[in-house]
Amino acid sequence: MAQLKKILAGTFAVMMTAAVFAGCGDSSSSSNGGAATSGGSDASTADGGNGGGSDVGDLKLTKDARIKQTAQGSDASKNVIKIYTWNDEFKSRLRNFYPSYDKEASKFKINDEGKEEVGEKEYLKNGKEIKWVTTPSDNNAYQNKLDDDLKAQAGSDDKIDMFLVEADYALKYVNGPYVMPVKEIGITDDDIKDQYKYTQEVVTDANGDLEGVTWQATPGLFAYRRDIAKEVLGTDDPTEVQAQLSDWDKFNDVAAKMKEKGYFMLSGYDDSYRTFSNNVKKAWVNNNYEIVVDDNLMKWVDQTKEYTDKGYNNGTSLWNDQWKADQGSSGKVFGFFYSTWGINFTLVEQAEDHAGKKDGLYGKYAVCEGPQAYYWGGTWICAADGTDNVEEVKDIMKYMACDKDTLLNITKTTQDYTNNQPAMEELAKNFSSEFLGGQNHIALFVAAAPKIDCSKMGPYDQGLNESFQAAFKDYFTGNVKSKEEALENFYTKAIEKYSELKKPAN
Repeated sequence: MAQLKKILAGTFAVMMTAAVFAGCGDSSSSSNGGAATSGGSDASTADGGNGGGSDVGDLKLTKDARIKQTAQGSDASKNVIKIYTWNDEFKSRLRNFYPSYDKEASKFKINDEGKEEVGEKEYLKNGKEIKWVTTPSDNNAYQNKLDDDLKAQAGSDDKIDMFLVEADYALKYVNGPYVMPVKEIGITDDDIKDQYKYTQEVVTDANGDLEGVTWQATPGLFAYRRDIAKEVLGTDDPTEVQAQLSDWDKFNDVAAKMKEKGYFMLSGYDDSYRTFSNNVKKAWVNNNYEIVVDDNLMKWVDQTKEYTDKGYNNGTSLWNDQWKADQGSSGKVFGFFYSTWGINFTLVEQAEDHAGKKDGLYGKYAVCEGPQAYYWGGTWICAADGTDNVEEVKDIMKYMACDKDTLLNITKTTQDYTNNQPAMEELAKNFSSEFLGGQNHIALFVAAAPKIDCSKMGPYDQGLNESFQAAFKDYFTGNVKSKEEALENFYTKAIEKYSELKKPAN
């Protein structure tokens, strides 16, 4: 991974610096609106070899590549903490758990429907205003907006202070010219010593500088319906269910049993994708800038085609209405691959059926490890180079991503799995989830989190993962007749997104 970062550092330093002066956009991927996956460099590259590749691998991003700030922040800018994001997740975290957030001045409250409400403006207790710049991820809108405004940062007196990134494209910004290393903000090695190491690797640049922090870790599990498990497998006990799902052969056998009883094993084409994409041996891009399709991704293709043809899935796509409905009480789907956020946010929302905890499937799901360890997602906080509110940025980063008591409070309150290993190990000794029928799922996350391998990640992951899934959806549905045709369509779309990439030589 270190070699990949060097390659990409040079590439993105050139691309993004040139863009500042040329005023043109980059070739970033489109976004899926919330989920992140793994990808990255060729296996030989990750091990520090040259991958048979080019001399671009010797380039490093140095601090000289950061854009010189030609304008200072105005007095108005210095009194506003401007934060860029694509959704409300971090807003909620800050409002509920940051001690310097001024709830009274911000008119913060939880309404009768359990939704957060705020006034027209939000404030810190020191009187500074918080300004959220929210752009949905759809069609790459968030990255495009962020890129344009970061490019203008150096010459603008209205400064961006912080922005959030996902794992899929974190390296693009980490190895670009617009992020301050956290040590320059004032975050120390002692502050981050208890974080999961993979969460730091995701946002460490080619020089070894940590460029962001996160409050969460996102190991994945398999969430299943207890009632369906009892009917088909004879038990809903997580240990016994896991024994029947502990590898892909067993998983496929259970899928056949579910079909016989009138149930679907999975909802749609994409549900198992993260378990395969997070366990690749080779990554999306090698240091010849060739696209590499790992064998494990083709295993996902073969499994999903079989599940589609045999009726083991319900033919849905992530986030569509039927996929959501499949998680509710009217659904006939046995289970869903989900990481931390998926279980305690997305699945909860659908399982409650918007009718209260007692009327839906609240308490009727459980989780187990499933056939392979994987992770899905994660959000990192980055300090924008040129921020005129360094102390506030430091304090937010420190409290929200490094403070043990804050992180424990987040997990106890929301069941989000947070980024402090000793705290999570402590909590796992005695934890119970009402939503999961009293199960201690934190203990499963504690066991899964150290297994996370992000060594194959890269900045192209989001676009390539999405293009790959879209191309093969046409194969699953019969719109294209062969894997070969779908693969060619994938290469075409991928290179349209990233003109610097190319098909493999053989």
